[in-house]
Parts: sequence; structure tokens; C-alpha cells
Amino acid sequence: MSDAHDSLPPVILAVAPNGARKTKADHPALPISPAELAATAAACAEAGAAMIHLHVRDEAGGHSLDVEAYRAAIAAIRAAVGDRLVIQVTSEAVGRYKPQEQMAMVRALRPEAVSLAPRELLPEDPDGGADEGEVADFLAWLDTEGILPQFILYAADELERFDDLQTRGVIPAGQRFLLFVLGRYSKTQESRPAELLPFVAANRRGHPWAVCAFGRRETACAIAAMTLDGHARVGFENNLHLPDGGLAPDNAALVAAAARGAAALARPLADAAGARNLMAPR
Repeated sequence: MSDAHDSLPPVILAVAPNGARKTKADHPALPISPAELAATAAACAEAGAAMIHLHVRDEAGGHSLDVEAYRAAIAAIRAAVGDRLVIQVTSEAVGRYKPQEQMAMVRALRPEAVSLAPRELLPEDPDGGADEGEVADFLAWLDTEGILPQFILYAADELERFDDLQTRGVIPAGQRFLLFVLGRYSKTQESRPAELLPFVAANRRGHPWAVCAFGRRETACAIAAMTLDGHARVGFENNLHLPDGGLAPDNAALVAAAARGAAALARPLADAAGARNLMAPR
């Protein structure tokens, strides 16, 4: 007789080790250089991560979409972990980049995976945004290149717009992996697991999804996602603290805490091959 737990879907744990804004003044173990990112990637892979969400910085430490900086970081990470991690780059604007610049970076870099925010590429206020045809061509190109997209949604009502964009062919039907962001626009940037429920209710088409959560309840939000068959992203980009409130020594400790949550729920951890399979457009 097979174990009932055999039917539980594997959970993808991703790590977001630095983000666009934090510095070593926030935490001395925040990885910024290619060598630091490579060491972090290796430790997080050992702790259970299947994907790394990568940001790079300019010479002044600011957010950057510089292609050569990305290439240096990716090369260092690949040398450290081989193919044991999906390497996902961010296209985040952070108020510095226009949609055309974001898409141009991805076209030049041809990364394995990329995160994209529909509200940045196609803002409700079209001034400064890209037109739908331009974005549709770019997203179709991702499929042609085999690049794995993940779409970042900051509020539950953004799911309705995402579904509309798919219905109208702007977003290809097979591109479905979402990231639900909790706590980004709260006053304290502290999230609660209950904030996940409106996203889940709005996900009427059953898109596969992960969660990232700002603040000290990051692990609790990750475990809440796992109970609902979702996936989770943790790391210094959104949170510096362990579940008990203590300062995490490094990103791997946050991955390990989430992995323990998955084990308590009897959900196996996906490896990078499983993550690639789930993220692939279909």
C-alpha cells in the first residue's frame, strides 16, 4: 500500500538573497558581489532551495539591470552549483528603468528564468509604459528562447487583469507561474498569513503560484502557502529574521526554516529539475 503522503506535490523553495534596496548596513551577510552570491547560492542549495532570485548592483551599490553584471554573477553561481539551482533574474524597475529597458535587458541576457511585474510592463496609467503589442511580442519571444517567466502580483485584484491579458493573448496561455507578494504596501511592510487568502480565492484558473512575504512572519506565510499547495520564496530581500524573531545569520538559515515547515507538512522539496518542469510554459 502506498503512503498517502506520496500524492503531496513537491514544494519549490526559492531564495531571494539581496533584493534591490538593502545593503550590508542592514545585514553584514547580505551578498552583493558575484563571489558572495555564489557562496550564498551553494549554501541555500544545500539547505533545500531549488531556485535563486537574483539582483545585481552598480558600482555605487544601487539597483542595476546591467547585463554584464548579471553575466558575472550567473557565471559565479553556475561555477558553484552547476545546474542545481534555477537562476532567475529580476527585471524590477525600482523607479529607474522603463519597460523597454527591462525587456531589452532580458533580450540581451537570455537568462534561464526571469521575474516580471505586469503592473510595471503595462501600468494602468499608460504614460511611460509599453504598448500591449510590444509586450506580447516580448513574452512570445520568451517562449521561443525557452526562458522561464514568473509574474509578480502585488494585490489579489491583479489576478483578474492577468487573466484578462491571457484571454486576449497578450500573455501566452502557457505562461502561468505567479508570485503573490504579501505586505509590500502595508505601512510597516509586515505581512500576515491571512493576507494570502484573497489571492488564492482570486486564482480561479488554478495557476501555479508561490508566495513571498515582507517582515518577520515570512516563514509563517511560506508555511501557509505550502498548506494550500503553493510554493515559497524566502530570503534577505524581504526579511532578515528567523521564525523566533532572532536575526538570521544568513540566507541559508531562512531556507532551512522553510524546509522544516515543508517537512512538517510532509511535502517533499522540489529539486531544480522539478522546478524547471513546473515553471515551463504549457
